[in-house]
Amino acid sequence: MNSPLLSLSTTTTTLSPPPPLHRPHHRRIHFHSFNVKASCSSSSSPTTSFSNHRVVVTRERGKNGKLVKALAAHGINCLELPLIQHTHLPDLERLSALLSATAFDWIIITSPEAALVFLDAWKAAGSPSVKVAVVGAGTASIFDEAAVSCKKFIDIAFVPSKATGKVLASELPKHGNERCTVLYPASAKASHDIEEGLSKRGFQVLRLNTYTTETVQHVDHMIFEQALSASVIAVASPSAIRAWVNLVSGSDRWCGSVACIGETTASAAIRMGLRNVYYPSSPSLQGWVDSIIDALGVHKQVQKV
Repeated sequence: MNSPLLSLSTTTTTLSPPPPLHRPHHRRIHFHSFNVKASCSSSSSPTTSFSNHRVVVTRERGKNGKLVKALAAHGINCLELPLIQHTHLPDLERLSALLSATAFDWIIITSPEAALVFLDAWKAAGSPSVKVAVVGAGTASIFDEAAVSCKKFIDIAFVPSKATGKVLASELPKHGNERCTVLYPASAKASHDIEEGLSKRGFQVLRLNTYTTETVQHVDHMIFEQALSASVIAVASPSAIRAWVNLVSGSDRWCGSVACIGETTASAAIRMGLRNVYYPSSPSLQGWVDSIIDALGVHKQVQKV
């Protein structure tokens, strides 16, 4: 029986700049007919078998476990090929100091990684009471899994109707406070939709770039060779998409699909020319799994033709 997750060996391949690719996106994107598909629920059934198909998981090492476990429940085997790594930035120390000394009307968190980084700084600041707005269910889940002692002081008070920064910025309640203050700790690579949208509405926004996401400099050559034959690659950030494009740009052997954690990553995949792109209409772990299953289902159908 195949193991749900294969580990890395020691040989490495250096990432190199890609020539331009010409492939697209949507909530599914097709190889020749460019359409994208947004998944709403899993199309898997108890009789569906994906035992002959493999999914490449690409998050930072140590952070693929939940997805691997969720896919294993559907009989789907995974291959771990970390494509990104996170690095803390100097603003992280400033975040702890601000949390211990200043009260904000809102703190905005827009990704699971930003939530993890925030929680570390919040604990270092003495666990003050804070009111938090999160972009969606995936980010909220990080706080849901926090210790009970943390939940007493962190009020998840707002989630927008759609999990994007633009919608959050347009819907965040102001409560009549003309000087409504917002602290926005984020990745240095996050867009400026949040602060621009809120500033136009009269909010006073302080953004701190607490970490950044970088592509790994080396990948395991043997694992990459196996990844080229995988049916689906699962990606959770534009940085991971860029790393994958760099790797496959010189090869015509990969013809799989891309399952993205959400619309932002899917949009990046399309801009970089990838086809057969899937993403959940409501970003979450389950939504991501559903998109992967959708992609696998279509891949099986194509193989039968």
